[in-house]
Amino acid sequence: MYETILFPTDGSEATIRASKHAFSHAERYDAEIHVLSIVELASGLGTAGRDETELDERRADRVSAAERIVSETAPDGVEATIAVEFGSPARVIAEYVEENAIDLVVMSTKGRSGAERIVFGSITDEVVRHANAPVLAVQR
Repeated sequence: MYETILFPTDGSEATIRASKHAFSHAERYDAEIHVLSIVELASGLGTAGRDETELDERRADRVSAAERIVSETAPDGVEATIAVEFGSPARVIAEYVEENAIDLVVMSTKGRSGAERIVFGSITDEVVRHANAPVLAVQR
């Protein structure tokens, strides 16, 4: 049913818990799984003119977080592709779904909290509305 699963993560505890669902589905359906972490940029200007050292450090932090989730959660025999992208999380996830023929997105309903969530909205809600794949939203 699912050949390619996307698991977006910000490294938070909520996404670590959701990873168990993503890897369970990957194992059950013998699916390829992509673990995507996004370096969110404050403006839509992309990476041009930004401090390369800072961008490299942020990318390295995201790679480390994704690798940790894979090493702690992936069952034996389930291989994961780790990707790090820059930009607006919901937009990047929707684009990644299209570019990689993703069949299912598994993501947490929690990540940001408090004022950040009010100002920026729910990334999961945006992905549900805009991604061209079913989204399994994992609570808690």
